[in-house]
Amino acid sequence: METILIVEDEADIAELVKYHLEKEGFAARTVGNGTQALELIVRDHPDLIILDLMLPGKDGLEICRRLRSSSATQSIPIIMLTARAEEVDRIVGLEMGADDYVPKPFSPRELVARVKAVLRRTNAPLAPDESPVSAGNLRLDPTRHEVTKEDHAVDLSAMEFRLLEFFLRHRGRVFTRTHLLDQVWGQDRFVEPRTVDVHIRRLREKVEDDPRKPTLILTIRGLGYKCRDENSQCV
Repeated sequence: METILIVEDEADIAELVKYHLEKEGFAARTVGNGTQALELIVRDHPDLIILDLMLPGKDGLEICRRLRSSSATQSIPIIMLTARAEEVDRIVGLEMGADDYVPKPFSPRELVARVKAVLRRTNAPLAPDESPVSAGNLRLDPTRHEVTKEDHAVDLSAMEFRLLEFFLRHRGRVFTRTHLLDQVWGQDRFVEPRTVDVHIRRLREKVEDDPRKPTLILTIRGLGYKCRDENSQCV
């Protein structure tokens, strides 16, 4: 049984979410304080976190930042649940490492559907081709779920790993944001196309020598993105 941690300081909302998750067969736990939430996450490693932004103790963005900066917790999926629905807030949340963003007021059934979708993406089986793939000094090993650059480990979230592997296995091909969402996030996704830009920006910060001048994952203006062809001298 998968365990969901609900980090929400409004007790009525937390209990509503907990009820609907348990109704769908999940084990759910609630906590209303950001500092306590961090302690629980580090100790218990839930399968997914539903995280409010406005919390006593530490706010949701700080919790998200800390979880994504630690190799022990960076792969735990996070869905942000918040009344702050402006686009800038959604983008900041995604840039901090959230996997999805649900504004209040929300439909409990939709939230549960998003939880299931994120867990499906996170737990998706490895691609049929499980052989390591490389680009210059970068190497990705699917069976070990490891990425190294010049023999140093690169810490990626589960979605960043999937996105990088997809690019490396399709060198030279241009993909639109919609195509990437379908192929990497999956057909049952709820995320918006802008999410692709956020994840690629974060991925570049980890694998490119100079993220401001990427030489591996390239932007094709007006079309989308591509991984530089393996015959290029840049990689």
